Amino acid sequence: MDQTRVNERIRAPKVRVVEEDGHHQLGILPTHQAIRIAKERGLDLVEVAPNADPPVCKIVNYGKYKYIQEKHKKEAHKHQKGGKVKELKFRIGIDPHDYHIKIVHAEDFLAEGHKVRIQLQFRGRQMAHQELGHELAKKIKADLLTMGHVDQEPKMAGRNINMQISPLPGQQRHRKFKTHLKGVTEHHDIKHQEGHDPREDRHDEDHHDDHHDENHATPPPAPPAAS
Repeated sequence: MDQTRVNERIRAPKVRVVEEDGHHQLGILPTHQAIRIAKERGLDLVEVAPNADPPVCKIVNYGKYKYIQEKHKKEAHKHQKGGKVKELKFRIGIDPHDYHIKIVHAEDFLAEGHKVRIQLQFRGRQMAHQELGHELAKKIKADLLTMGHVDQEPKMAGRNINMQISPLPGQQRHRKFKTHLKGVTEHHDIKHQEGHDPREDRHDEDHHDDHHDENHATPPPAPPAAS
């Protein structure tokens, strides 16, 4: 409900009057005089700062003023809703199928207006081959080029490479990958608790990557027992 006081609804006996341009003042006037001036101009006296002493009122077209205020409120709400930062983790040597799932989820997040924080994880002796991580980062950047731009370039942090990608403006986004692959859940079918998005969960479980990690090699089978 609109609580703005206009014209005769203004209760203060005197008010500080501001011109329509917002820069010039008529000074402090009795409220009835300020209302008369506004009406002589075919405008309204609108209380814009009720808690000031005396209250501040503006001479404006109230319909136009209300429209502009509502527009600003919607824009502020839109920015407030804004995107979140979603995180996806990739192992160096990730299985191609798992990579595809994650890159599709990255496109989903960017399409929804979220930023995506990418973390590339090294395991064991993979740290001796950091160029593999930078190659993977380069591939991810290329695959997401039509959906987002990198606002934090790939950078080593401990045993990981981190980078962040922000969405392009809506009209510039074009998906490179499709979401109908097995194991990929469409956004509108996702049922999750508030604050938890299953698309951020790991899909490259250990059994996919063990053959890439020299420190986690599977021991050879024991020889058969002698008869």
